[in-house]
Amino acid sequence: MQQLIYPALLLGLLGAAGCQSSTKKTDANMANTPAADAPSADSVASATNIDTTALTYKLPNPEAFETIIDGKKTTLYVLKGKGIDVAITNYGARLVGLIVPDKAGKPTDVVMGFGTIEAYKKAHEAFYGPVVGRVGNRIAKGTFVLNGKTYKTELNNNGNTLHGGPSGFHTRVWDAKQLNPHTLQLTYVAKDGEGGFPGTLTATVTYSIDESVAGQPGLKIDYKATTDKPTPVNPTSHAFFNLNGEGSGTVNNHILRIDADRYSAVDKGLIPQGEPVSVANTPFDFRKPTAIGARIDTKNEQLTFGKGYDHNWVLNHKMGTLGTVADVVGDKSGIKMTVLTTEPGLQFYGGNFFTANDRGKYGRAANFREGLALETQHYPDSPNHPSYPTTILKPGQTYTQTTVYRFGK
Repeated sequence: MQQLIYPALLLGLLGAAGCQSSTKKTDANMANTPAADAPSADSVASATNIDTTALTYKLPNPEAFETIIDGKKTTLYVLKGKGIDVAITNYGARLVGLIVPDKAGKPTDVVMGFGTIEAYKKAHEAFYGPVVGRVGNRIAKGTFVLNGKTYKTELNNNGNTLHGGPSGFHTRVWDAKQLNPHTLQLTYVAKDGEGGFPGTLTATVTYSIDESVAGQPGLKIDYKATTDKPTPVNPTSHAFFNLNGEGSGTVNNHILRIDADRYSAVDKGLIPQGEPVSVANTPFDFRKPTAIGARIDTKNEQLTFGKGYDHNWVLNHKMGTLGTVADVVGDKSGIKMTVLTTEPGLQFYGGNFFTANDRGKYGRAANFREGLALETQHYPDSPNHPSYPTTILKPGQTYTQTTVYRFGK
């Protein structure tokens, strides 16, 4: 259950075939989505020896992000700290770039994205780095019942709603206020009925540089929301990471650990089948650090459904308390990213539907499994599962959650 406070108190990466970007087409296949022509390990080269020494990683030119979308100005904002530089645009509250030093001290951009707003608008993949919502992940058949009323949300994912639908947070220009050199506050008001969801929802996302651990700078993301009607709320950051650097090849050799004893088994549409199941004796057991690709070719129905990893892990830590839940290490860079969150779940997506139709900030197309997402959130399809931690926010309550991506060696 989300923490509630009462006031009485791509690189250019293609997701699935047919992905839309910021248009309002319905029932299109979007990111993290099985598609008939999605690549297999044999059909798409997953480069392991891409030379990145010639790349000079730097944040994009802010002038390339100055335009007007839906009557609102878009801008690129830069946050700076000790050993970390971050670029964010208010178009989708989107993480554009994140530069940290590798084991040799070389500045390395570990977040995939584009160098211009136009590239984001034209991209095949909709979800390069935005905050997604108001409900991240999937809602089965775009339907849920709340207080006896059936709601129909916009479809964009094989007959389901994914990440708020085609008019979700990722398509919106947020109001931005840079509070200081290391803090950016973004606010968006979603109208009652927008995307099919009830209630006028005021959402605030605050990005800040976290220097609480010496030598391990982090990016902290604080979320807050209020509503005037009961509504489901489950936002998350949809950043794609490659800890060897954007454009550096496969993430299969990254070493991943997830502190979770259970995960959500899914059907062919990646909708949870019921209660979470044990990771023991399955390719989903990352309780000990393991190469992402070590068991990727195991004969396993769940891996077949997701064409690899695209599942929710049920985290062991106490929900509502900020704690370490996962870490991943770039095999070539030595960069370690530690994930801390207050959320109960972590969606790990291994880049199974990337097909190189987009080119990112450094001119390189990334292919099959050349990026990963670690999305801290509530479980998929939560509005349709009363036994899951609730995502329902009521008037008079304040939704909050915090996630930190911390970097070291």
